[in-house]
Amino acid sequence: MAGGIGSRFWPASTSKTPKQFLDILNCGKSLIQLTYERFTDICPVENIYVVTNESYGSLVAEHLPEIPEENILKEPVGKNTAPCVAFAANIIYAKNKQAVMTIASADHSIGDKEAFQKAVVEAMNEGSNNDWLICLAIEPTRPDTGYGYIQFDDSQHAENIFKVKTFTEKPSAEIAQQFLDSGEFLWNSGIFIWSAKTILNAFDEYLEEVGNLFAPLKTQNAEKRVITIQRAYDHCPNISIDYGILEKATNVYVKPASFNWSDVGTWNALYDISEKTEGNNVSNKKAVFFKNSGGNIVNSTSDKLVVLNDVNDLIVVESHEVILVASRNTEQNIKQLVTELKVQKDYKKHM
Repeated sequence: MAGGIGSRFWPASTSKTPKQFLDILNCGKSLIQLTYERFTDICPVENIYVVTNESYGSLVAEHLPEIPEENILKEPVGKNTAPCVAFAANIIYAKNKQAVMTIASADHSIGDKEAFQKAVVEAMNEGSNNDWLICLAIEPTRPDTGYGYIQFDDSQHAENIFKVKTFTEKPSAEIAQQFLDSGEFLWNSGIFIWSAKTILNAFDEYLEEVGNLFAPLKTQNAEKRVITIQRAYDHCPNISIDYGILEKATNVYVKPASFNWSDVGTWNALYDISEKTEGNNVSNKKAVFFKNSGGNIVNSTSDKLVVLNDVNDLIVVESHEVILVASRNTEQNIKQLVTELKVQKDYKKHM
């Protein structure tokens, strides 16, 4: 899934070039390229599909030139993850009725590639043998309020796979601490494994209005699919796969995983996973001078020297057109700031 805008990463991430196409980790590769490389060892390239906004189709092809053109599934408009999954599931089912799918976001950071691949392969084996909707979930290391949580029971239904009891989206700090202390909760990574048949049956049962809109794709040629896709996105609701299906279905299971994972959803999330300099500062470039300053993150696209003097816990971002200086303590306001700037005509071109 590669259609998000990543507004909380503004101004580095914009509607023209969202964060999945950026080298956010400063490693020479974009997030979507890193995601792609995690799957090429366990999945043939011709079986890798990317669902993205139609305005990003050329960017996907540029970053992933090995992907067949027909495997870039273009959404006319973003309607959250449930339509995205329905779109891909019907296309894949038409190609292979026994297919097992792994759903992953293109903009996550995963530190242990081998551990990730091992967990995915094990879950795919179970998904091919059982009518299960499997969530990969991460053992929490802190009471993070920005993640969703999955509660599971203590009875194993396969090796290291448990029945899901509840989903909770972004709890308060107090509740997140209770979740961590209980040992019954995991972070919802948004990585899902199931057979195409199982998820399509789930759409029929729990989200029929979306399932029916995309179902014709299974039997149509390319020309007719264009019409169906447009009609589907014109009429389907904006709804997540979690809310639309996973929170309602009775065959949802979770596989705990211990690899390092982050959804890199905010500048603070990037700060947490990045290497720190003296003073616990983070920068994507060498031309930064910190004087009596700590806990800052600097991201710049220019060759200019950046100097921070006697300041702490700041986000400093310089893109080609915008300079942002914000407090790390109130970074949740960045998304709202972007919304406010979009309605002011003088700033729309920077969004």
